[in-house]
Amino acid sequence: MPDASPAPVTAAILVIGDEILSGRTKDKNIGYIAEYLTNSGIDLREVRVVPDVAEEIVAAVNALRGRYTYLFTTGGIGPTHDDITADCVADALGVGIDVDPRAKAMLLERIKPEDLNEARLRMARIPFGAELIENPISKAPGFMIENVIVMAGVPSIMQAMLDAVAPRLKTGARVNAETIEAGNLPEGGYAEGLAAIAKAHPGVSIGSYPSMTPAGFRNQIVVRGREPEAMAAARTEIEALLARLQAERT
Repeated sequence: MPDASPAPVTAAILVIGDEILSGRTKDKNIGYIAEYLTNSGIDLREVRVVPDVAEEIVAAVNALRGRYTYLFTTGGIGPTHDDITADCVADALGVGIDVDPRAKAMLLERIKPEDLNEARLRMARIPFGAELIENPISKAPGFMIENVIVMAGVPSIMQAMLDAVAPRLKTGARVNAETIEAGNLPEGGYAEGLAAIAKAHPGVSIGSYPSMTPAGFRNQIVVRGREPEAMAAARTEIEALLARLQAERT
C-alpha cells in the first residue's frame, strides 16, 4: 500500500443490478468491501443500490464520485444487454467508450478468436482514459477512471479485482476498534451515561450493540477511533460506568 495520508480517505459503494433489488441475488460484496476498506484505512461512508437503468446509474455515479475520495461499483460489466455500467460511467464522466485493445487481448487469453463474438466483446468496451483492473479468474477486466473503480458483481471476481486495484489507492490512518462487554445490563440503563461519554470524546465513535443469545440479551459497546489515547480515555470511563451500574444491581 502507498504511504498513509493524514487526511481521512473516504469511499462509497454503488451496487448495480435489478437482481439485487428483486431479492433474486443476495449481495455478498458490501460486507467484504467494507471490511477490506476498513483494514486499508479507507472509511466507507455510503452504500447505494440502483437498478439497471442508465439514468439512475449515471446520477448515482456523479453524486457519489463528487462526495468521496473513491467510488466502487459492482455489477453490470458482463456480456448481456443489461450490462450497461461501463457505458453509464463513460456518460457520467463525459468520455467516449469503445473496445479497448488491451481488454480484448485479455479476453483472447481465455476465449478463442472465433468465439469472441459481439456479446463477449462488450466486456472489452472501456471508457477512454481508464486504467484496466486485472481479472485472473475470467480475464474480462474491470477498470478505474479518475476516482471511480468499476468491478464485477460475481464475488470471487470482485475480490480478485479489489486485490488488484488496492495498491493504486491512497489510504488513511486505520480506525481501531475495541469491544467492551456490557453483559446483561440493559441498554436503557446505561444509554444516558454512554451519551455523556460520547459527547465528552468527540474524536471517538461509540456504539452499543445488543444481540440475543441462548442465555438472553447480550450487550456490547464498541469504541472506534484513530487516536489510542482518546480511545483509552473513553474506554476507562465506559468501564467505570458499567462497573457502577453492575454494583447498583447487586
